[in-house]
Amino acid sequence: QVQLVESGGGLVQAGGSLGLSCAASGSIFNVMGWYRQAPGKQRELVAAITRGGSTNYADSVKGRFTISRDNAKNTVYLQMNSLKPEDTAVYYCNCKIPLGGTYWGQGTQVTVSS
Repeated sequence: QVQLVESGGGLVQAGGSLGLSCAASGSIFNVMGWYRQAPGKQRELVAAITRGGSTNYADSVKGRFTISRDNAKNTVYLQMNSLKPEDTAVYYCNCKIPLGGTYWGQGTQVTVSS
């Protein structure tokens, strides 16, 4: 049974930093990443990382956010720096297994005040 447990998030002022983590269990995940969904908007990819360490970022977060993972712990991290009010959203951990299944975390709120 796959489980994703997210932690981190919260309220921060613009220009500040926050970190998210997602501990996954129950499978081996080839791609782990983060999506976000702001009120009234579609869920969008923030960043993803393969088991081998290749990364992909949304243009809006490049240079500010860093994704990393610890394969031994099956955990993915997202370090968010220079946060902006437009980064406010619910952030979801997303993990994919080699056979094609996709799993989602419960979501964690990130709020950036101006």
